[in-house]
Amino acid sequence: MRKILKGLGIIVALLIIVGAIFYVVNDKPLPTGMKGEKAEALATKMMHALNYEAYNNAEVLEWSFRGNHFYKWNKTENLVEVSWGQNKVLLNTKEPEKSVVYVSNTKTENQQLIQKATEYFNNDSFWLVAPFKIFDVGVERRIVKHNNKNALLITYTTGGSTPGDSYLWILNDDGFPTSFKMWTDLIPIGGVEASWSDWKKTEAGFQLPTKHSISLFGMELNMGDVKASSPKADMLANRILKKLKHEAYKNTRYIEWSFRGKRFFKWDKQKHIIKVKWDNNTVILHPNDLEKSTLFIDGKESTEDKEKLVKRAEAIFNNDSFWLVGPHKLFEPGILRTIVQIEGKEALKVKYTTGGSTPGDSYIWVLNDDFLPVKFLMTVPSLKMDQVPATWEDWIETESGTLLPKNHTFSSGSKLSMGDVKAYN
Repeated sequence: MRKILKGLGIIVALLIIVGAIFYVVNDKPLPTGMKGEKAEALATKMMHALNYEAYNNAEVLEWSFRGNHFYKWNKTENLVEVSWGQNKVLLNTKEPEKSVVYVSNTKTENQQLIQKATEYFNNDSFWLVAPFKIFDVGVERRIVKHNNKNALLITYTTGGSTPGDSYLWILNDDGFPTSFKMWTDLIPIGGVEASWSDWKKTEAGFQLPTKHSISLFGMELNMGDVKASSPKADMLANRILKKLKHEAYKNTRYIEWSFRGKRFFKWDKQKHIIKVKWDNNTVILHPNDLEKSTLFIDGKESTEDKEKLVKRAEAIFNNDSFWLVGPHKLFEPGILRTIVQIEGKEALKVKYTTGGSTPGDSYIWVLNDDFLPVKFLMTVPSLKMDQVPATWEDWIETESGTLLPKNHTFSSGSKLSMGDVKAYN
C-alpha cells in the first residue's frame, strides 16, 4: 500500500511540475498599450471594416452556441429568446423582471432560469458580436504593437458578467479582426488566442463569425447558422414595391423620360443599354462595358472627347434615372434599410453603401396611408445636404403596368419635370 501511495504521490508531483511548466511557458502578461488618438483611430478603422452601421441597423440576430444554446435576439426591442434543453426564456435585457420563462412549454416563475439565461446570453453573444462592442460604455481602448503591427487592446471596466476582462484584437491591413488574445478571470492563463476568421455575410449587409478555434485547448466554438436581418424594414419596403407594382417594373423592357427638358433618355432595361441625349451629343451607353458605347455629335458618329462624354453620359444617367425609379431600387445590393419615425409615422430610410455615383447617400422615404412615396429627405454628404426634402408626385400607371413619377418639387419651390414618362414592352 505504501508503494502504491508513494507512486501516486510521484505522479501527482509530476503533474504539478508539468502543469507549472505549462503555465510558465504559455502564460503571457497583459500588454500595457497607449490610450489616445491613435487608439481611437484604429478602433474607428476596425468599426468601418466591420460595417458597424449595418450591424447597428439590423433588427434581429440569430445563432446558437456549441449546439446547446439557441438565440433569437430582437435588438430593436431588447428581447432575446434563449432556449436550452427543455427551457425557454423570453429575456428582456433592459428589464429582466419582465422576462417570461417556460419549461417543457409550460409557463413558470423560475427566477433562477432568468439569471441562467442572462449569463448564457452575456457569454454567447460576446462570441458573436464582440468586435462591434469596442465603443460600448465602460470600454477602454489602447494601441499595442504586436508582431510589429498595430493591434487594439480592449478592457471592459464595467458591464457583462465579467468586468475587468481584456482582449487584444489582431487586425489585418484593412482593420478587419482575424483573432484576439484573452486575459479573463475565467481562463487562468493569459494571452490565450481565439480565431475570428470564419465569417459569413448576412442578409443585413455585414459579417458574423460562424466558429472560433481556441489555442492550447484545441477547442472549437460553433456558432451555428448565424443570421442577421431587418424584417420590419423589409416588410415596409415590400409594401412600397407592391404599391408601385414593382413586378411590372421588373418585366418592363423600355423606359423613356427627360430631365428638366434638357436631357433625354430611352432605356432598354433588359439589355441595359441607354440612349442619352443632351445638347448636340448622343451617347449609346453600355454601363456594363463602357468601351462598347458609341458617341454621336450632331447626328454623326465621333471619337472626339469620346471617353469624357461617355463618362458624362453615365453620370447623368445615374443621377437622372434615380429621380424616376429610385423607389424601385430598395433591395439592390449594398443598401441598408431602417424604419424611422417622421411626423409620428413610419418612414423608410435607405442608405447606399456601394454603387451609383455617390455611395454614402441616404434617403428617408415618406409615405401616404397607401404606402405610396410622397416625398423623400435627402442626405448627400458630398453636396453638404442633410435631410433636404423633395416631393414625388404625379405618379402615373404606365403601359407596362408599373408606377412612375412625372414631377418633383423642392423646398425652395422649384420644379423638376421628368417629361413625357413612358414604360412599355
